Amino acid sequence: MRKVIGVLLIASFAFFIFSLVMRDLWVEDPAAVRTLGQAAIEQTIPQSGAANTVTAIVVQFRGLDTLGEVTVLFLSALGVALLSGEFAGRGLKEVFRDDGGFILYNGARLVLPIIVLVGVYIVAHGHLSPGGGFPGGVLVATAVYAVLMTGVKNALSTRLMAVIEGFAGLAFVGLGLLGLLSDRFSFLANVLPKGSLGMLFSAGIIPLIYAAVGTKVAAELSTLVTSLTGSDYASAEKEAQGGKR
Repeated sequence: MRKVIGVLLIASFAFFIFSLVMRDLWVEDPAAVRTLGQAAIEQTIPQSGAANTVTAIVVQFRGLDTLGEVTVLFLSALGVALLSGEFAGRGLKEVFRDDGGFILYNGARLVLPIIVLVGVYIVAHGHLSPGGGFPGGVLVATAVYAVLMTGVKNALSTRLMAVIEGFAGLAFVGLGLLGLLSDRFSFLANVLPKGSLGMLFSAGIIPLIYAAVGTKVAAELSTLVTSLTGSDYASAEKEAQGGKR
């Protein structure tokens, strides 16, 4: 099985390289393809007001793709949550029953606020520097994972995470629909004031979209890890109450 997977991965990578080479060989005007990036750079500040060109492309120029990526992540987390019942009492759940020892237990609580703070910083400054909703959300979820490693009673409730994830998704779509009220009548059109370039409060709706994406990603990944480990806080509390009886 591993050999088959290895062959498929190598074949996929070879096809990817082949498609990149053929793109330049088969296109009638290769220079036109190479100038697409220059056009995006030139339109970044006028249309988005973001100092980070990558952010403008990911959130605004191809915002529908980003919404699709978040949806795929949601479906993945949902699939894991639905299947997690099959692993009850087995697999990763047994690994996370121990508190991990003195160093891990106290170390996780020491670095937890630092990890969360850095994650929030990356999300909030995504329109100014490399970063954004996805990496910042993953970092916040990493903090949850670090706490999960120290015992099941410290896990977050998956129901709470589901509610937060749902509101974040609605916020993303709602911000996109605001664009329909603008003169451009376009989904995810930047309708808010762009502010001063390079300032924290700038780039219109982009920081708000990144905040929604970061919250959604953090909630989904936290739910995914919690489901895999069987460390739902509500379930742990019920088990504790049952043991006392």
